[in-house]
Amino acid sequence: MDPVKKSLWSLHLTVILLGATALFSKVIPLSATDITFGRSIIACFMLFSLVKMTGGKLSLARKKDYFIGIGLGILMAAHWVSYFAAMQYSSVSVGMIALFTFPVITVLIEPFFEGIRLVWQDILSALVVLIGIFLIVPEVSLENDVTLGILVGIMSAVLYAFRNLCHRKYFSHYSGSLAMAYQTLVIFFCLSFFITPELLNASGQTYIYLALLGTFFTAVPHALIATSLQHLRAKTFSLVACMQPLYGVILAILVLDEQPSWQTYVGGLLVISAALYETVNTQKLHKK
Repeated sequence: MDPVKKSLWSLHLTVILLGATALFSKVIPLSATDITFGRSIIACFMLFSLVKMTGGKLSLARKKDYFIGIGLGILMAAHWVSYFAAMQYSSVSVGMIALFTFPVITVLIEPFFEGIRLVWQDILSALVVLIGIFLIVPEVSLENDVTLGILVGIMSAVLYAFRNLCHRKYFSHYSGSLAMAYQTLVIFFCLSFFITPELLNASGQTYIYLALLGTFFTAVPHALIATSLQHLRAKTFSLVACMQPLYGVILAILVLDEQPSWQTYVGGLLVISAALYETVNTQKLHKK
C-alpha cells in the first residue's frame, strides 16, 4: 500500500481510538480522578518503553524543560479529569461536543502567546460555537447534570487549549511519545494524592478496562500519530482530528445505546463546523 494512504488509514484509526476513550467514562465504575490515575500509570510505562525501544533518549535536553514538562503535566491532569467528569455528568455525545470547542478557544487565547491579532472571522466562529452550546444546554442551572457536564467540558477544552499552546511554544522539539510520557508521569504523581479506596478495591474487569484505556486507547494512538506525521502534513492531521467527536458520538450510539436529541446533533454540527473552519484557517496563516 502507498505510504501516504497507509498513514491516512493509520491516522483515522488513531482518531477513532482517541474518540473511544470517552466510552470508558461510562463503562468504568470509578470517579474521573481514579480513571485518569489508572490510565496514566499504564500509559506512562508504555510510552517510556516505546521511546526506549525505538532508540530515543529518555532524558530532556535542558534542566528548565523538566519544569515545563511538570507544568504541561499538571494542565493535562486537570484536562483528563474534567474530560471524563464532563461525560459522567452528562453523556459521551454532549461531553465530546463541549470539549471540541477547544479549537475556537485556542484561537481566542492565541494572541496572548503569539502576539497576533484577532480577526472578525474568529469572533464569528466563537459566536457559532456559543449558539451550538446554547442549543445543547437544557436549562441554565447547575442542578441539571447535562448543563454541569457542558460547563465542565468547556473547562476541559480551555485547559487543553492552554496545554497545546504551551506545548507548541516550549516543548514541541520533543517527540510526541516522549512528551506524553513525561506528562503522564506528572499526572501519576499529581493524582496519587486524590485516589479513592474504590480504585484499590475495583474488580478484575475494571482493571482490564483501565489497562485497555492506558495501552490501546492512549499509548498506541500517540505512537501512531508520530508514524502518521512522517508521510502526512500537519494540516491533514488537524482536519482528521476534528472528526474525533463524530467517531465518539457514533461509538456512543452503537456501544452505549445513547440517543442524542436533535438539539445535540444541530449544536454539535455548529461546534464541529467552527472547529473545522478554524483548523483550516490556522493552517493557512502558518503558511504565510
